Amino acid sequence: MFTETATETILVVDDNPTNIQVLFDVLTEIGYRVAIAKSGEAALQRLQSYHPDIILLDVMMPGIDGFETCRRLKAGPTTCDIPVIFMTALSDSIDKVKGLSLGAVDYITKPIQHEETLARIRVHLQLSNSQKALEQRTVELSQALNHLKQTQVHLVQSEKMTSLGQLIAGIAHEINNPVNFIHGNLIPAEEHVEDLMTCLHLYRECYPQPDPRIQTWMEQVNMEYLEADLPKLIHSMKLGSDRIRQLVLSLRNFSRLEGDGCKAVNIHEGIESTLLILQHRLRARPDHPGIRLVRNYGQLPEIECYPSQLNQVFMNLLSNAIDALEEQDQQRHFDEIQAKPSTITICTDLLPHQAVSIRIADNGPGIEKTVCSKLFEPFFTTKQIGKGTGLGLSISHQIVTEKHGGKISCQSTFGQGAEFVIEIPLQQAVCQAA
Repeated sequence: MFTETATETILVVDDNPTNIQVLFDVLTEIGYRVAIAKSGEAALQRLQSYHPDIILLDVMMPGIDGFETCRRLKAGPTTCDIPVIFMTALSDSIDKVKGLSLGAVDYITKPIQHEETLARIRVHLQLSNSQKALEQRTVELSQALNHLKQTQVHLVQSEKMTSLGQLIAGIAHEINNPVNFIHGNLIPAEEHVEDLMTCLHLYRECYPQPDPRIQTWMEQVNMEYLEADLPKLIHSMKLGSDRIRQLVLSLRNFSRLEGDGCKAVNIHEGIESTLLILQHRLRARPDHPGIRLVRNYGQLPEIECYPSQLNQVFMNLLSNAIDALEEQDQQRHFDEIQAKPSTITICTDLLPHQAVSIRIADNGPGIEKTVCSKLFEPFFTTKQIGKGTGLGLSISHQIVTEKHGGKISCQSTFGQGAEFVIEIPLQQAVCQAA
């Protein structure tokens, strides 16, 4: 006889009081907790709120028999994993095969042999517990794998942002100093040119008939054209230097070289800095009319955030929108594009619950619903091999949700474009603590 103490719960389903009493005495003596049901219907009703570790089920019962009871148990999502052992006096192998095919794990033949019954119950309880432990281990390994993926994404993001910051720091430094030198000297250069022009006009007034050699030289260099073009040239140089200084400032705003801590910033500046960097992909070209940009900015206060990381989110979303529109336009004629231009719309709004929303929408091909649910998974991409890493949206999701305590979602109707919606609180706990 078995002498160990058991703590599992067993449901005995049998219409014979003698069998019930024998099993109850044998099982409780070992230490099992025993519940009784005298019909299949009673067992199914009891199992709605009670989950034993194993079920001993008689085959021949009034009402629904053991086979039908087992079939219903295995069809239920909460009872399908409970081991079922049939009890029967039938020796026909066909009946045994039928029971096993319905999901039973074993048979006990009547009259019941105590030691054999206990041995079979013990084996199947051990198997059931081992399976549960294996499933739990599988869940833990799956969670560990997801954590590893997130860590890998975070490391890639950190390395990417560090490399980007170093690159921009070098570019900004190397460009900024000579541009400032040029820009600073253009103002006195313009004044000097005006003085030379004034001197030339005075010379003409005082000497309307210049020396023939001077007259010949003035005709050769087209002096009238030089007088008209030189101020325009200086003005163009000023515009160009202003443009370069603006670009350097946008690069600095994008990467926030002064540090990536949490701080209050104008979020529209980050969006505009990102758009300026992507301007070469938005403007018209000889073979393409360009991508139209619509800004619907709301009145927003300064927002506490990690600026460079949030700018990276804008970069990812805008780049993806441009990719989708360019892919769509490759399938359209020039006239079709002009009639329905590719458009990116950026909207910002102040929300009632102390938060802001940033919506970036395009009128591209859209995204299928089955794909939308996977967009933010690490390494998932809809782009061709070599054109996407599957990290951009995953990184964006991590930045918005984990770093800023916000939300990011995608709303799309296939064939009608896509819209990404970001919601972040106005204030961050980290900034408040600082």
